[in-house]
Amino acid sequence: MNKKRDDIRNIAIVAHVDHGKTTLVDALLKQSGIFRENQVVKDRVMDSNDIERERGITILSKNTAVYYKDTKINIIDTPGHADFGGEVERVLKMVNGVVLLVDAFEGPMPQTKFVLKKALELELPVIVCINKVDRPEARPDEVIDEVLDLFIDLGANDDQLECPFIFASAKQGMATLDVNTPKEDMNDLFETIVKYIPAPEGDEEGPLQILISTIDYNEYIGRIGIGKIERGTININDEVVLVNNEKKDEIKKVKISNIYEFQGLNRVEVETAKVGSIIAVTGVEGIHIGDTICDIDAPEPLPFVKISEPTIAMTFSVNNSPFAGQEGTYVTSRHLRNRLFKELQTDVSLRVEETDSTDAFKVSGRGELHLSVLIENMRREGYEFQVSKPEVLYKDINGKKHEPMESVSIDVPEEFIGTVIEKLGQRKGELVHMTESNGGYTRLIFSIPARGLIGYRSEFMTDTKGNGILNSIFDGYTPYKGDIPTRTQGSLIVYETGEATAYGLYQSQERGILFITPGAKVYEGMVVGSNPKGMDIEVNVCRKKQQSNVRASGSDEALRLSPPKIMSLEQVLEFIENDELVEVTPKNLRIRKKILDSTKRYKSKKRN
Repeated sequence: MNKKRDDIRNIAIVAHVDHGKTTLVDALLKQSGIFRENQVVKDRVMDSNDIERERGITILSKNTAVYYKDTKINIIDTPGHADFGGEVERVLKMVNGVVLLVDAFEGPMPQTKFVLKKALELELPVIVCINKVDRPEARPDEVIDEVLDLFIDLGANDDQLECPFIFASAKQGMATLDVNTPKEDMNDLFETIVKYIPAPEGDEEGPLQILISTIDYNEYIGRIGIGKIERGTININDEVVLVNNEKKDEIKKVKISNIYEFQGLNRVEVETAKVGSIIAVTGVEGIHIGDTICDIDAPEPLPFVKISEPTIAMTFSVNNSPFAGQEGTYVTSRHLRNRLFKELQTDVSLRVEETDSTDAFKVSGRGELHLSVLIENMRREGYEFQVSKPEVLYKDINGKKHEPMESVSIDVPEEFIGTVIEKLGQRKGELVHMTESNGGYTRLIFSIPARGLIGYRSEFMTDTKGNGILNSIFDGYTPYKGDIPTRTQGSLIVYETGEATAYGLYQSQERGILFITPGAKVYEGMVVGSNPKGMDIEVNVCRKKQQSNVRASGSDEALRLSPPKIMSLEQVLEFIENDELVEVTPKNLRIRKKILDSTKRYKSKKRN
């Protein structure tokens, strides 16, 4: 018989990137009395990974739990960036409702639409929280209308349209039901969650069913499965079976070693857990996302959400440059293979395939950021390898070539609109919608092939003098749109191996923009700059000035070098061409030609 668990609420906090989800969770944690009064707590405490803290984005969904009066609220903080949408899709299966966070100035953005669509498809009740109402340019009333328009566009039913609206400033730790009556605390949000989000229900006495939605990994205890108990009760040392939703014949008998429930930022070990609880279990060897833990006598798998397909692929290969093995700890193909396949255990949106070469692997992901975060994590762990230019994955539908499209939302000052429309037009982008200026900014919505965006972001920042905001989200497949002109710049290629000198760089800088400083070690075939004329040019940056005994006034003055362009990992990946690679080491990012020898490179070009 189904029973309600009135002492529990399970919610996910979803929003577009940078609308304040993690800061809101901070405020809820602090006000629920999880921390001691004198405890030092970091800001954005849920962003545990170094890259998350540096970039200010959430990459992995995190579980936490707070208590409000007698109710335990399990909260899942989800990523807001489109490339990590696979994380959001899965965790929605664990919850009974969502808190949709929308910035009081920016309003609904592409990712807001994506996460709301997923929540409405699963018929989850939604609480809309208009955050950052303390911003000087906040416009909460207009944003409410925009959110309701979005609900209608996505086909929400009448119950979903009757959703409550909360106004908050997560930074100040304040939430209120009336925007004109600020409060001191988050109690209005707590009350709304308890009142509006349904309590989980299920048959406590029935055969056990737990759907695993997230996998964590610990070196000491192995894989940890996190999921919600949909039916029954689980105890430590229970004998259970593991059933996969796709391979229903594969049934494995396993024993539960430990059960943990969430409390604040900690996992608390418990002896037993009942239906409706979100728990973590250990000791289950070979557990995967989408598996169901079932009673031995009733192996019934639960359906699992289909994760969106990857849209971009890159080749990861062993570093074979002249500097190979000098800076990294893990450099062999075995190291690379093990690390990539280990990533598959926790990242459902990633694909890793073997290639004809034992030294290279094809890695596919949801977008450039998705793959660049993996690359950044690996180099920090001491891996050294090479990656190729990102390429778009095409699909064959009814015998026709289809390509992934992106819906791009751009906010720019009026003076740059013409440039943006012209540039995206060249890249096969179509202007779908344009809204009047908002705080001096105009919003443009484009539909553009995913490959048209590769290499555009850095160009966009230059074109808008750093004033533009660009967001994109996957928007299905359409028939192939035709060729798109690629990079207009050429490369400055090193002529000989050695050390860059100030004199050599001074002589080379008139050919284009340099990426290196004097003293940098270089090798033949390495790319050290870009040439605006679009041709590849060889330069000798190791050249030394001829010494003579004759001194002339003025000629020996210090050489004036232009500052080099230092590029981030994303910028490097956007810059490279098909015949180039990025050499990734813990200390450096180097761009190089696939064929280092200039004669061989020239011959291969002639053949092509």
